Amino acid sequence: MSGSQHDHGHGHNHAPAEFGSAFLLGIVLNLGYVAVEAVFGFWAGSVALIADAGHNLSDVLGLAIAWGGAVLIKRKPSPRFSYGLKKSSILAALINALILLVAIGAIAAEAVQRLVSPRSSDGMTVMIVAALGIIINGVTSWLFARGRHHDINIRGVFLHMASDAAVSAAVVIAGALILWTGAMWIDPIVSLIVVAVILWGTWGLLTEAAVLTLSGVPNGIDAGLVEQALARLPGVVEAHHLHIWPLSTTETAMTVHLVVASGRDRDSVLRQANAYAHEMFGIAHSTIQVEETGPGECAGAH
Repeated sequence: MSGSQHDHGHGHNHAPAEFGSAFLLGIVLNLGYVAVEAVFGFWAGSVALIADAGHNLSDVLGLAIAWGGAVLIKRKPSPRFSYGLKKSSILAALINALILLVAIGAIAAEAVQRLVSPRSSDGMTVMIVAALGIIINGVTSWLFARGRHHDINIRGVFLHMASDAAVSAAVVIAGALILWTGAMWIDPIVSLIVVAVILWGTWGLLTEAAVLTLSGVPNGIDAGLVEQALARLPGVVEAHHLHIWPLSTTETAMTVHLVVASGRDRDSVLRQANAYAHEMFGIAHSTIQVEETGPGECAGAH
């Protein structure tokens, strides 16, 4: 005998769509700052400002993509997309990571060229414009701070903005050193430091987004522990055929077969298993099949 149950509770769903106003404000603030950086970067001859303007422009695109992903996951299921477009937020996080890698390459190439052939720049202008960047990026990262713990899409935006604020602080330091020492090589060196900071923050986002894109088990969930926990439930003899995958950056799904002892209340086992997966591991979409052993039967997969 066998039975199955589907559970679609949403106790652990934190919809990114609630950040719509934050996305809009972040885009407006950063577009304005990109324009300021580009103009004064060319005027002051600062590769650090120009490079950071290019990076901030990629962040504007990243904000737009992340916003699009947050909106698309709210689309209702259809005959063709039975889960709706929930994985849009995962795709958005992956695209953002790839955009950052392209930006990193461009910044590094220009910085190396300037290191070989140093050019003068206006240190005071660099400091003033970069100081503005600390404020703009700091405010933008704060807008997304509350959602960074449970959504990789939102966390990606937060990390980008927070790292940009740190980078702007480094540019201020470079401007001060140029004024103090007159050493033009400081500017491209700071640009290379920018590359290192961005790469450090991007790598984790890229690898996690790639895992989720390939339907890997989300970070924070140990499939082995889930199987062991389900196998220890009262009346359960064995748990097998366990599959865990992300529906979006905030929702996780699971299918599993549970072998229960003959005579056990299958409905009770199903309820306990669903509740345990939801409350202990944050798995809100479960499909559980019960396989009941009987005289002469052995526990195992069918």
